[in-house]
Parts: sequence; structure tokens; C-alpha cells
Amino acid sequence: MSNGKSRTHHVVPKPSGGWDVKRGGALRSSGHFNTKNDAIDAGRRISTKQKTEFVIHGKDGKIQRKDSHGNDPFPPRG
Repeated sequence: MSNGKSRTHHVVPKPSGGWDVKRGGALRSSGHFNTKNDAIDAGRRISTKQKTEFVIHGKDGKIQRKDSHGNDPFPPRG
């Protein structure tokens, strides 16, 4: 059974520089990018294809934005 973390993809800063796209709970990244915008573009494509929640973090590690691509924990009613 899924723990929920694996149904997310995150754009996170890498301490040594650049940005990583990581699946929730994963140790390895799905990709490393020099710019945040490149990481967001790639992460959004992956998240859309795999229908996961997409989470973008700032340099401080705090969540800046979330987008749902088929796994919305609070879908709109009606």
C-alpha cells in the first residue's frame, strides 16, 4: 500500500547547487537542473505523466506552490 509520499514529485534545491526533481520518499533524484525553471518544467511533465501531486520548494526548503495532476487530495465538489 502506498504511504502517500510516493504519489508526489518535488522540485528541491540541491545543497551543492542547482535543483533536483525528486519523487516523494525517494533518495535519488529523477533529474538535476541548473535552474529552478528548468527543474519546474521537467518536474511538471513527469508529474502530469504519472498523475502525481507536484510540489515546488524555495531555496529555504519551504513549499512555495502545489499543483495536482490527477492525485488531488481535496478535489472540488460538484
